[in-house]
Amino acid sequence: MSDEIQILLIEDDQDDVDLFQYALQTNAVACELNVIMQGDEIAPYLATSPSQPDIIVMDLNLPLVHGRDVLKQIKATDHFRQVPVLVLTTSSANEDRDYCYAMGANEFITKPTTLAGFNSLMSAIVHLTGTGSR
Repeated sequence: MSDEIQILLIEDDQDDVDLFQYALQTNAVACELNVIMQGDEIAPYLATSPSQPDIIVMDLNLPLVHGRDVLKQIKATDHFRQVPVLVLTTSSANEDRDYCYAMGANEFITKPTTLAGFNSLMSAIVHLTGTGSR
């Protein structure tokens, strides 16, 4: 059995994906990272993934299928319903936050814009998954 955290990152901005990966390495978070870059890619992933991740980190503002709908699909899938979901957003709208929590999101966090912010995000991921770093 692997001690690696299985992370599904749903993020359409390649720069944010790169910062996320760099922060994982900098914080010595042992993980296997799968990346989905568009909201319409979640349904095939949910239907075909042989295992579930330990955590899903997702952007709320996604192309083609909005993050609200992606979260709804995740929480409607038996195999993924119990997976912790951390929603990242640039939105400050209370209705977005309230909706995400009502749909089962575990955290609703303002998307980091700096490496220090991404480092703090790693702490939240480690906390939500109940694991440590290497």
